[in-house]
Amino acid sequence: MPKLEYQTAGESHGPTLVCTITGLPAGLTLDMQRINGELSRRQGGYGRGGRMRIETDTAEFVTGVRLGKTTGAPVTALVKNKDSRLDDLVRTPPVYRPRPGHADLAGSIKWLTTDCRETLERASARETAARTLGGVVAQCLLREIGIETFGFVRQILDVRTDVEVTPDNWNKVRAARNESETYCPDEKATEQHKAIIRQAKIDKDTIGGLCETHIFGVPPGIGSCMDWRDKLDARIAYAVMGIQAFKAVEMGLGRECASRRGSDVHDPIYYDITKKHESSLGFVRTSNNAGGTEGGMSNGMPIVVTGTMKPISTLLRGLPSVDLNTKQPEDSQYERSDICAVSAASVVMEAVVAFEVARAALDKFGGDSMLEFKDNYERFLETARILPLDPPENVIA
Repeated sequence: MPKLEYQTAGESHGPTLVCTITGLPAGLTLDMQRINGELSRRQGGYGRGGRMRIETDTAEFVTGVRLGKTTGAPVTALVKNKDSRLDDLVRTPPVYRPRPGHADLAGSIKWLTTDCRETLERASARETAARTLGGVVAQCLLREIGIETFGFVRQILDVRTDVEVTPDNWNKVRAARNESETYCPDEKATEQHKAIIRQAKIDKDTIGGLCETHIFGVPPGIGSCMDWRDKLDARIAYAVMGIQAFKAVEMGLGRECASRRGSDVHDPIYYDITKKHESSLGFVRTSNNAGGTEGGMSNGMPIVVTGTMKPISTLLRGLPSVDLNTKQPEDSQYERSDICAVSAASVVMEAVVAFEVARAALDKFGGDSMLEFKDNYERFLETARILPLDPPENVIA
């Protein structure tokens, strides 16, 4: 069967965004409430701009789905734009003054034009609505084998929450996140975040922060160490860095590893026979500094990913730039934008990480149908639980 892949198309102010997914097994039930719920959540968050008050993002599946289930054919889904005005030169005029930090300048030179419009329309974070859609379809697949995903905002500017997320408490933490206007499961931090964003708006500035995603229930052995292109952590990092405005990604302890000794970094391994029938197969750790991956493969612990989102490039007060036609100094042009979109980015990040885990799971277990995929998954766990299959060789008693 083909590898699980997805591709997006569409512009910020075009008629629609498109997500095409190939490699999905037949018989996957699409949870439309979850899909549209996450699309709606991506539109939210304190600090978003006027565009999100115009749009009402919902998914319309036009190929590869029958009676709410995938057929095995390529799946195509649309998220239609209400604010569709790409050919209206009055409301979407040419952009000749590129914004520092955005794709404007590099794209204009790449495509040999002084009009940044076509670059920015595709480079816009509006595209992430389509990627979120694809990621939530992947979440539907993962839930069929007991894998759950959870994303939230860890930090905005310099205000960070120290809330701990575990396999036992994540549902409670998710409920707190859902009550927060900044998608941070910490009421005190949320109020501080809102104050920071309000001040940034007064200052005509923008704010970034940290997003965090946890994946629970992933068994050991997803991904590979045999080819660097199949390493799970590398694929996750690639996907997260592909989100607009993301500048860094960390797995588990991340860059903190550089300031610790090995004895304070690596997670000791134990075996607990009472957990033999869990997805970890009974292998447990007292810490998870590795973030759930070792050697490019899942190790049975929760996968933990942190992504850094820079402040948005479009400032109300503009920044020093150049008119591409005259080469004279000018302030950058303004495009309707957000003050802070870290909350929305946390939804996107959870979705793209889920897609990479789903891709690796399908690579491992295969199957043209959900029945086959789930059966392969269960058979793998059953076999792994009874290892060694034969008495160990070359062992001196």
